[in-house]
This record gives sequence, structure tokens and C-alpha cells, in this order.
Amino acid sequence: MKLCLNTSTLASPADDRLSVCEKISLAAEAGFELLEPWNDELDRWVERGGDLAEIRARLADHGMAAASVISLRGWMEYDGARHDEAIADCRRRFAQAQAIGAPAIVASPPFSGDWHYDLDRGAERYAEILALGEEYGVRPLMEFLGFVPTIHLLEQAYAIAELTGHPDAAVVLDPFHLWRGGSGFGLIAHMPVRLVGVVHFNDAPADNPPRFEQRDADRVYPGDGCLPLVPMLRDLLAIGYDGPLSLELFNESYWAQDPAENLRRGAEATRAALAAAREA
Repeated sequence: MKLCLNTSTLASPADDRLSVCEKISLAAEAGFELLEPWNDELDRWVERGGDLAEIRARLADHGMAAASVISLRGWMEYDGARHDEAIADCRRRFAQAQAIGAPAIVASPPFSGDWHYDLDRGAERYAEILALGEEYGVRPLMEFLGFVPTIHLLEQAYAIAELTGHPDAAVVLDPFHLWRGGSGFGLIAHMPVRLVGVVHFNDAPADNPPRFEQRDADRVYPGDGCLPLVPMLRDLLAIGYDGPLSLELFNESYWAQDPAENLRRGAEATRAALAAAREA
């Protein structure tokens, strides 16, 4: 697996104190091979006169590449004119991913319970953006989020991906969301590796706050929580996964640290977990 940095580990995607190119330099110094930026950061770079091709070049200068971009929004839940608007925005985000050389983009599920959950409808909409992604050479990855009232289980995302019948269909695996949503970790060992698009990596506290009240900001460095990360990595290795292992944290106390120290701690914790999985 390749060590990847999701830039939310350094700061909120809405925080403009560090540019995406500054984050690339910090990630490279910490030994990360890949980067997952957010569309918000890419928007801000362009708004301030930057060229997305410069981000791709900066990554290459540091011996890095983009793993994916986060994220497509609104593509599943709307109808009529709102759906058309959401698809137009997806096109813009696909183009951003293409411009920085990212082979994938995360496709986030509906955040609102107003969307009436239906596997077939979800698969139809996912198939639509899979076809759209082919135009840009960028693979959209089906995400589940443990704290939303819609697609919060791996089993749901897995089913939606399989129902499309599309060869590029795949899901985002994230231990925090497996824990928070109630999926557990048992399915991973039985997944076809083609369905694993990217693996986000993090840990979570056992009970402070309680499991089903936890939010993104409660994530902690790998090994500092209660999640079975080494068995999870062992299962991923066993099915043949060798893609990005992307450190994704939103912890405000980490954001307040020196950025280089934050990434050093995160990279060391991730490497230690992966080494333990390989030795098992």
C-alpha cells in the first residue's frame, strides 16, 4: 500500500492558512507518496489566480501524485433541475481531478434524511456518474458515511456498486465510518479487491464521546483508539489491495499543532500499523 495524505489531516478544507502547494511540501517531507486534496482547496487555488496544472507539477517535483479528490456532492438525491445542476457541478469537479492527475474522486452520499433510501435508485445514479467519469478518465468511488441517515453502512455502498454492473464501480473504505455506522470490519476479508477504490485511515475513541455520537473531529491517530486497524490491514493485504492508504483526520487539536509534527506523528502511526499487519 502507498502512504497517502488526506489534507483534512492538516486543516479544515475551508481553512486557507496553508495553500494546497504548501501542504504538498509538508506531505513530501513526512514521507507521503500520494495526496488527497479537497475540491474546496482547488477552488480556492484557482480563485487566487493559480493554475491546477501547477499542482500536478508540484506533486511530480516532490515525487508524489494525486490519489483522488474529495468530493462529488448532490449527484444522488435530487431530481429535475436540481439534479441537472448537481451533475454540472460534478463535471466541474471531475475536470479538477483530471487537471491534477487524480485517477479517482470520492462520491459522497446524501447527508439529509429527506432522501428516501433505495438501492436500485442509488445504483442508477451511481452508474450515471461512473459513465460521466469515463469522459474524464476519473473513477468516482462510492462513499458511505457512518453518521448520515442515508448510506451509512459498507453493505449499502457495496450493494450500490455491485448493482451498477460497471467495471469501475468501487467503494471508499474508512475504519471510522465502519465503526460509527455499525458495519463492523468482517466484510473486508470477503470483498473482491476490484471493489476497494481507496482506503482512508484513522482511529476512534472507545467511548468518549459514545460510539454513535462521534463525529469526524473525534478521530485520532492510528493506534491511539480502539479500532482493529491491524486486522483490517491484514485482511486488505490478503485480498490483494495495494492502493492508497490515506491518513484522514479532522481533529482540531492536531490542527493546532505544528503541521510538520502532526504529519510526522500521523505517518509514523500509519507505518507502524502497516508493518504490524505485514508481520502477522
